[in-house]
Amino acid sequence: MGQDQTKQQIQKGLQLYQSNQTEKALQVWTKVLEKTTDAAGRFRVLGCLITAHSEMGRYKDMLKFAVIQIDTARELEDPDFLTESYLNLARSNEKLCEFQKTISYCKTCLNMQGTSVSLQLNGQVSLSLGNAYLGLSVFQKALECFEKALRYAHNNDDKMLECRVCCSLGGLYTQLKDFEKALFFPCKAAELVNDYGKGWSLKYRAMSQYHMAVAYRKLARLTDAMECCEESMKIALQHGDRPLQALCLLCFADIHRSHGDIEKAIPRYDSSMSIMTEIGNRLGQTQVLLGVAKCWLHQKEMDKVL
Repeated sequence: MGQDQTKQQIQKGLQLYQSNQTEKALQVWTKVLEKTTDAAGRFRVLGCLITAHSEMGRYKDMLKFAVIQIDTARELEDPDFLTESYLNLARSNEKLCEFQKTISYCKTCLNMQGTSVSLQLNGQVSLSLGNAYLGLSVFQKALECFEKALRYAHNNDDKMLECRVCCSLGGLYTQLKDFEKALFFPCKAAELVNDYGKGWSLKYRAMSQYHMAVAYRKLARLTDAMECCEESMKIALQHGDRPLQALCLLCFADIHRSHGDIEKAIPRYDSSMSIMTEIGNRLGQTQVLLGVAKCWLHQKEMDKVL
């Protein structure tokens, strides 16, 4: 398969993917990967496979393709491709909660300065680095990285990146129990989606709604929390976004627990745990277990709490 044909097939896969025909898109891209003789095309199709597997929550497959992509970048001897592939490796490890590895790969990206792509990707690298520090509860470093990513987003007028950083800042301030800021940032993300996101993937809307739901629950605005979480879950189901489905189920369970409705909360924690385990989100599993423990605390069943 030559260069032009490879480009056409990659584009065909993207159109299928954007119209929610994910499995068909994966088949097209996998065939390209098997048949193409064009190394640059191979690199691009690996990027498509990495993104698709990330959104489906198939993080081990995501990591597998990221490793192949690094080898392809080395074969091409192109520093731009190498920077991009290290970022994908960092993201894959971030999704699998291998935060120390994420930090290491992000630092490798930042050390590979001087390429045109590395300058464009620095904001995304800073975001991934911030997410890793947040996962390790190193809050000051996480905040510094998010602020740096936000500066890159503003300087490059990158509204998508700004939206993602705002969602991560919402998560940070939730952890720090500053719930007004925890609400402000995802609301800002939702504004960006409304103002600029006509051509964006619906995942940006879903992501902002989920983070708003978490903040509303913390502020005891449970009706608002439920509305936002339902909106997010609807998009997650429509797109087969397993990671977001798991987070929404966790949020639903927390809302029911806040209402004191333990009977409704427990099955949703169980469903969330099932997906978190399937996709390998160990941080999510921890959050589910803490929620279940609080349910048993409410019921005064101390053995189960332990």
